[in-house]
Amino acid sequence: MITRRTFTTGAATMLAAGHISTRAMAATASWDMSTVWPDGNFHTHNAMAFAEEVKKQTSGTVNITVKAGGQLGFKGPEHLRAVRDGLVPLADVLNIQQVGDEPFMGVESIPFLAGSMDELKVLHKYVRPEYERIAARNNQKILYVVPWPTQYLHLKVKVSTVEGLKNIKIRVPDKGGIDTMNALGMAAIMIPWGETIPAVSGVDGKFWEFMKYIHPTNHVWSSQMLTVNLEAWKVLSADQQKLVADIAAKMEPDFWANSLKADVDSLNRLKEGGMEVVPVPDPMMTEIRARTAPLLDAFLKRVPAADQPVRAYLAEIKR
Repeated sequence: MITRRTFTTGAATMLAAGHISTRAMAATASWDMSTVWPDGNFHTHNAMAFAEEVKKQTSGTVNITVKAGGQLGFKGPEHLRAVRDGLVPLADVLNIQQVGDEPFMGVESIPFLAGSMDELKVLHKYVRPEYERIAARNNQKILYVVPWPTQYLHLKVKVSTVEGLKNIKIRVPDKGGIDTMNALGMAAIMIPWGETIPAVSGVDGKFWEFMKYIHPTNHVWSSQMLTVNLEAWKVLSADQQKLVADIAAKMEPDFWANSLKADVDSLNRLKEGGMEVVPVPDPMMTEIRARTAPLLDAFLKRVPAADQPVRAYLAEIKR
């Protein structure tokens, strides 16, 4: 259940120094930012780096406090609504968990739609404008978007065929994951990350304590979107708004690079913990792709707004 949280925005004051023009009136804003990911997660590190840069370049007039690990009482699927309703001024929103309110947000969970981070960048060129419209429709603005890296199947058993996956119970964070895993014959259970294990990555969740094998499939993607409530945003002066937006745009590419690095570091940590990386045989991967292929058309039929951007993306990558 969403619980009401408050945020403060101070009265307008004149800046005597700093990066904002002294000729402009600048508001003071003190914002809490909600995220379910723990302090050690790279998305939280990104948010903290962003908050620090914003504070520095606004001479402390815009002060963001990152509340990690769900401190503010919001679960991941509640974040879009929480920012929309002004229950929190900022939140790190996982797009695929918002499909109950905005089905388009599940577009990255279409199996094998993007095969690499480079392809994902092309996909974002076409879907991000719709993300922006969705945010505006929900009384918020996107500051930056950062993907999660490579996807794996973390299992207690080693498998080399799709048949070997049959009836294995697996937890997933979204409906797209349910559809994908069930198409492979697995018994998927949707439990938003952070509820039973306070993490989303294998390292955050210490998967080596109860699983043994890592199967690299890279079957779907998902992204975190830092959004700000529009009422909170409008308190800032035009100069402040431009400065904060520019900081977000400038830092976003580095945040993507952090995602790639986190993938490498996390995989190494899982192996150090005793997990074994099991390459997926080509015949198994071919069958995984064949079984999940119908989910593309099913998604486009269910979410007509995704048809044009997805097909434009597929045309650009010549697929």
